[in-house]
Amino acid sequence: MIDDSVLVQRCLANEVEAIRTFVDRFQGLVFGLCFRMLQQREDAEDVTQETFTRAFRHLRQWQPERSLKPWVMAIAANRCRTRLARRLRQPQSSGDWQDVATTNATSPGLAEELEKALESLREDHRLCFVMFYQQELSIQEISEALDCPTGTVKTWLHRARKQMAEQLQERGVVNRDGYELHRF
Repeated sequence: MIDDSVLVQRCLANEVEAIRTFVDRFQGLVFGLCFRMLQQREDAEDVTQETFTRAFRHLRQWQPERSLKPWVMAIAANRCRTRLARRLRQPQSSGDWQDVATTNATSPGLAEELEKALESLREDHRLCFVMFYQQELSIQEISEALDCPTGTVKTWLHRARKQMAEQLQERGVVNRDGYELHRF
């Protein structure tokens, strides 16, 4: 695997293979984060593309003493926040709520219950949770990506886990010991 600083230098020299390697290295992680945060495939695809466009535009600003992965993930997280804020400013049509109600009327499986619990988290807690458990970033990498202290990341993770566990218990998915109940 090519070292981050070598890869960046080759991308800055407009080497097509390096640019392809850069995208291949981070595309799955970025899309996964965007999809989890935005919950809509089309938006996730758009924001993934925006992330790479912004990353390449600002590649000269990357600092070689930092890992490249949290830098790219920070761009993705910021693009997701921007998209979510834009959504809040747009009026919702009544049809959207009917679609959600119809979808939720069927008995969901464990994966759907986990998704619902994840959706209910505060944005910063959800972002931290997704980066840690799905993107497998370290506490330090998340701290760098979100530009906050490691203690804050640990607190957010703790609160996210606690809130998700409470919600899953309330919905009868797991018992107090964390064991899955067999209602599905």
